[in-house]
Amino acid sequence: MEIPVSGFMYHSDDSDPMHSHQLFLTSWDGRPIPAHIHEFKGVTSFDVGHNHRYAGSTEPAPSGVPHTHRYFTFTSVDDQHRHQIRGITGPAIPLPTGGHYHEFNGFTTVDGSTPHQHSYGGTTSL
Repeated sequence: MEIPVSGFMYHSDDSDPMHSHQLFLTSWDGRPIPAHIHEFKGVTSFDVGHNHRYAGSTEPAPSGVPHTHRYFTFTSVDDQHRHQIRGITGPAIPLPTGGHYHEFNGFTTVDGSTPHQHSYGGTTSL
């Protein structure tokens, strides 16, 4: 028995020595699987005399089940450089009125004429 599916694959973060990928299904047997994204934004910590702004959208994740989201963006260019931000959100935090959000935090890549990094963190949109 064959069941038609469609979706897309995320590139591996190369942490697995067997090199795996994450498959995200968007339909199963012709029926769509609901997915959603969140927006996120903020300002990094103030280090080496400056900070950076950042904004982006998470990768899609399935709706209605426990999940996290991967995220990736670049900071604004300040002090003639920018940093990369990437990670995985925490689990969904439900709201009493419905919906949910996620917390995220981490450190930027090391960049700049004086090599340094910034911390960042916050919550996604609902």
